[in-house]
Amino acid sequence: MDFALDDRTRQLQDRLLAFLDAHVLPAESVLAEQLAAGGDRWARPAVVDELKAEARRQGLWNLFLPHSPAGAGLSNLQYAPLAEITGRSPFLAPEALNCSAPDTGNMELLEMFGTDVQRKQWLEPLLDGAVRSAFCMTEPEVASSDATNIATRIERDGDGYVVNGRKWWSSGALSPHCELLVVMGKTDPGAERHRQQSMILVPKDTPGVEVRRGMTLFGYDHGPHGGHAEIVFRDVRLPAEALLGEEGGGFAMAQARLGPGRIHHAMRLIGMAERGVELMCRRVVSRVAFGSALAEQGVVQEWIAEARVRIEQARLLVLKTAWLMDTVGNKGAHTEIQSIKIATPALAEWVLGKAIQAHGAGGVSQDFPLAELWAHARSLRLADGPDEVHRRSLARRELRPYRDAARTA
Repeated sequence: MDFALDDRTRQLQDRLLAFLDAHVLPAESVLAEQLAAGGDRWARPAVVDELKAEARRQGLWNLFLPHSPAGAGLSNLQYAPLAEITGRSPFLAPEALNCSAPDTGNMELLEMFGTDVQRKQWLEPLLDGAVRSAFCMTEPEVASSDATNIATRIERDGDGYVVNGRKWWSSGALSPHCELLVVMGKTDPGAERHRQQSMILVPKDTPGVEVRRGMTLFGYDHGPHGGHAEIVFRDVRLPAEALLGEEGGGFAMAQARLGPGRIHHAMRLIGMAERGVELMCRRVVSRVAFGSALAEQGVVQEWIAEARVRIEQARLLVLKTAWLMDTVGNKGAHTEIQSIKIATPALAEWVLGKAIQAHGAGGVSQDFPLAELWAHARSLRLADGPDEVHRRSLARRELRPYRDAARTA
């Protein structure tokens, strides 16, 4: 068992760390200034475009597509430490590298299931960073943790389809650069439970599409990143060629999309936790209370030690999961994918919580990135399935052989 990075990953890691230090981290304050200056809340600030141009110039572009000539050709295991670095500045670095959700998942869907025409129309401009996209799955009126509950209808009508329904938390849809909505809905409510759903590609400017409002996440609207939209579809007519994959394949495609999406989140969450530890350590060695630095307090040392242990444990699990996805596929890594989906948001939430505590009132203010990082980590205990659903699935899988043995006996 060799824990060393291969040469290509190590070289990219060095280049990406240099890019983060020289360009991304200094751009965080510039982003805040540009947002404070006003203008279109959902437009991409100029500093983001500057970062994208620089990342592309340095060859740090489309790193996320595993084993694909359309991307950098990296494996999941090679991409993991790179995605971790971007997690240190999750609201700038992933988009700078054209590696931000939901575009990454939508590009994977198009690569796996799209026709040549669909790839030409949508995948190529997404890979080029010319447009953005949104994934419309979650609905306000059903428990979307069970994807078979989806109520939006995609009905065949002559030589095309008609879409009716209501979605929310469609991330990125408010961006002026967003041109594509990947919509999941039911084509056949009478079919077998996991064959009722399909996906369809909806240009955002199609008549009947109403982007109603932006949602807030613990008060943050993530405006520069396209926000999180509520969208209503009323008699949205599309040609048959807009269907992604086959009718009834929506649930399977969603699972294929969510596996890589979950591990990408997990990788970045490790980076967020590392940023939290770094800020906490810097704070406590320089802050004096009751006659000594906060770093001398036993409880603070306990936080730091526990943070290091939890980060290392989570990182090893994420790397194992990436290795399994590369060697036996997403299905073979299902247990581990669910495990990291549970473990890494909780890890980052805990570490960032302690970092906030070490910063006192400053920790919850806009003067440090910790509050927004914490809110993001907390939200990921819901995104791509809540903790409880994954725990339920893991427990059932763990219990299955014992139940089978009991039935046999």
